[in-house]
Amino acid sequence: MKHHNHSKLFPVYIGIILALIYVPIVLVILYSFNESRLSSVWGGFSLHWYRELFRDRSMFEALRNSLVLATLTSFGSAIIGTLGAYGMMSGKTGKTAKTIEYFSILPIMTPEIILGIAFLAFFSFLAIPFGMTTLVIAHTTFCVPYVYLLVKARLAGLEKSYIEAAKIMGATDTRAFYDITLPLVLPAVISGMLISFAMSFDDVIISVFVAGVHTNTLPMKIYSQIKTGVTPKTNAMCTLIFVLTVILCLTAAMLAKKKEQKNL
Repeated sequence: MKHHNHSKLFPVYIGIILALIYVPIVLVILYSFNESRLSSVWGGFSLHWYRELFRDRSMFEALRNSLVLATLTSFGSAIIGTLGAYGMMSGKTGKTAKTIEYFSILPIMTPEIILGIAFLAFFSFLAIPFGMTTLVIAHTTFCVPYVYLLVKARLAGLEKSYIEAAKIMGATDTRAFYDITLPLVLPAVISGMLISFAMSFDDVIISVFVAGVHTNTLPMKIYSQIKTGVTPKTNAMCTLIFVLTVILCLTAAMLAKKKEQKNL
């Protein structure tokens, strides 16, 4: 009886969760076509704010900075996180290794406000000019653990016999890594890169501390508009990014399906 009740409530739970996720997105898309500047007032369907958006060079400059930053961060995190996970899995185990691993994933457990202050003090101490360089370093630092944890989990499930067979055939450790290990952990690396890209693209708090005066990202620009009021122009930008994301996801799904059918 209880199981039957739970089965009835399950669609309700799913409906509530989906509503909480997608209703705000639908409202953002809807009000990007609103003629009125006020989101609380519907002034009629219009493309006015899209025209205003494409005239705003600073908004697209901030978007470009965010895309460049997220791309560099994802690749940097992939390299450091993958090599770190491989080194930890193939190295010695013990208290020292556990301590190193704990400190390597510490950035994702530390509040962003603390990380931002720490990066600010660190870069100021080293007299590194604030800008894209400091942004990439800071973002890569807190994104590395995502790649590290995913790749480490993937490495833990690999058959060691593959690597041992490669070494028996004369492959060096480096050759075995590139020919055997890396292709097998590549899905985990790509997943970590996508997470790093999203986390970097979305970050505000750490970016505020290390971006400097002349470098702006899209989240920072939108956040700064809260003081003066977010216009539907921002909704238009969010709509374009959402549509592009959906297109990329659908394209990736179609390519994966075609590859699966080809393998069959």
